[in-house]
Amino acid sequence: MAEERAGAEPEAAEAEVGQTADKSGKGVVTAFGQSLKTLRVRAGMEREELGKRLGYSASTIASFEQGRRIPPPRAIDRSDEVLDAGGLLTVWKDQLEKAQYPAFFQGMAQLEKRAIELLAYDTLVVKGLLQTEEYMRALLGNRRPPLDPETIEQRVTARLARQDIFDRRPAPLLSFVMCESVLRRKLGGKDVLRGQLEQLLLIGQRRNVELQVMPLDSEDNAGVDGPFTVITREDGKRFVYAEAQGTSALETDPKQGVLAAARYGIIRSQALTPRESLAFIEKLLGEL
Repeated sequence: MAEERAGAEPEAAEAEVGQTADKSGKGVVTAFGQSLKTLRVRAGMEREELGKRLGYSASTIASFEQGRRIPPPRAIDRSDEVLDAGGLLTVWKDQLEKAQYPAFFQGMAQLEKRAIELLAYDTLVVKGLLQTEEYMRALLGNRRPPLDPETIEQRVTARLARQDIFDRRPAPLLSFVMCESVLRRKLGGKDVLRGQLEQLLLIGQRRNVELQVMPLDSEDNAGVDGPFTVITREDGKRFVYAEAQGTSALETDPKQGVLAAARYGIIRSQALTPRESLAFIEKLLGEL
């Protein structure tokens, strides 16, 4: 799957989707931290005092200033106010939001915020939008080479923030099909899986969500090429996203979007119905 294909208006798509996948946000985080430190020193304030005003420890303020952690939007707003920065810190918010995500996912994160429909087929792990915090930590903890603690915290925070999509108004239409093997994989142990299955049952009851399971004994599966996500934006443009091994492809060709959506429709027809899927998850939960 190519990131850009003929007729896809690649330059416009790149500008609308967000920062391209090959650019790291590390420089942005470092620059913000330097600005924060400069303004704090200018205000004659120690890290301990700023931390008290923001509700953080001095070590956390140090992490912000050294570019090891990305502060949440409310902390940026409050820092700008406390340090009388006049917008010099809040101007970084959009770029810092993108930098929360791995470089290869930044474009997809921006698309999710503008989606009116999201269709996701998964074969390896539970979709990030559906994960519990404990499942996220277990998953990120299994990465090799290992991720440092700051990166794990950053990605957990960012992934949890993405789940605001479920409460958005007007509500987007969300459909998830996952292979049965995903629901049986005990990442982090039984307790983590139990909490994850319980969360799936709750999310699956939402009126704008359809959650389906592809049984392992199914003889037909149009998803043999692997996991993918189809997103439709409010302007009707459709994008296809796939990732593997720390890389990703964001397809902008309308033809490929139509084909992927059609493929997804076939996958849905081959999977258990939403009602059958919730009953299947309840059965798995009872077996733990």
